[in-house]
Amino acid sequence: MGLFHTVDDDSIKSGENTDIYFIRTTDILTLEGKNPLVHAEVTAQSLPDEWGVFCGFDDVLSLLEGLPVDLYALPEGSIFYPGEPVMRISGHYRDFAKFETSLLGFICHASGIATSAAVIKACAAERPVYSFGSRRQHPAISPMIERSAWVGGVDGASSTAAPPGVPLVGTMPHAFVMCYGKPLEAWVSFDRHAPEDVPRVMLCDTYCDEKREALAAAKAGAEAVRLDTPSSRKGDMRQILEEVRWELDINGFSDVGIFLSGGLNADDILNYRDIVDAFGVGGSIANAPVIDFSLDIVEVEGKIYSKRGRKSGVKEVYEFENGDHLLLPKGVASPDGAKPMLKNFIKDGQILSRPDMQKSRIRVLSSIEKMI
Repeated sequence: MGLFHTVDDDSIKSGENTDIYFIRTTDILTLEGKNPLVHAEVTAQSLPDEWGVFCGFDDVLSLLEGLPVDLYALPEGSIFYPGEPVMRISGHYRDFAKFETSLLGFICHASGIATSAAVIKACAAERPVYSFGSRRQHPAISPMIERSAWVGGVDGASSTAAPPGVPLVGTMPHAFVMCYGKPLEAWVSFDRHAPEDVPRVMLCDTYCDEKREALAAAKAGAEAVRLDTPSSRKGDMRQILEEVRWELDINGFSDVGIFLSGGLNADDILNYRDIVDAFGVGGSIANAPVIDFSLDIVEVEGKIYSKRGRKSGVKEVYEFENGDHLLLPKGVASPDGAKPMLKNFIKDGQILSRPDMQKSRIRVLSSIEKMI
């Protein structure tokens, strides 16, 4: 364990970070000389939303690389539905048993974040959505949070731990304004010293009425005004937004946008997207419910099996051009106009290909377009 109570890479890669029952299972099977050839599928029987976004797969590849297994999976960024396998592992059970804990942890968490980001992005339609929530999670996993949010379709992130390729966004906290005492002095200072490519988005709810500070910021040259923590505001947030928009427009600042952040959820995005130009979303993305994946054996030594509540046998997911899915037993003829979704990513422990974060994001955004 490290300084900050986190597990190091070597412990995860070696399988030391696992549930104790997998160690006991492996030990007993070894003593009994049992190591059956199995096919195991990863599925989620229920989801927080109607559909999910598969994410976190790159870490799974790193985890299983070098093990004598074959791995099939949906391409990262694929939409999936309850009961559909997102991964299939084929190999002798003892060779991968102790890795189940980390494997599920990687995709349960990342897929939950990506799914929430995709749902919120779909609600926002053409409005930009930015991930502002890494502070709501342990800092050691900030890169995973921002990568997953990016795959899910957000347009940028505030955390400097975001992976390369994710645009960094954000201008000032309330503390910056308070260090100056007067908002106008803070805005002028920011405009004077911030890099030219940083948008002049001024925070406008530190001390005074939102419309009063917004108008003052517009007169000081703001490109947009940001209203934060709407859940803590007294009164009707919709009315506040309408008042701010009215005052900006009637005073000749119709080109000054409104940026809303703090405590937002999907319903807020739907309710305000007609009047807000961009959104900063924190906990609704970073603290998204995990996807409750499980790994279940569906075939042992060529015989189909399943535990209660699961469908036995190896399966295939087919996708039609319109985005519809069909689940069938593997080996059944492919339906007309549909393509199998599960691809081979590991063969005998060797990685055949890795997901590209940008392509995964494009896959999500393309799917969202079909759903809207």
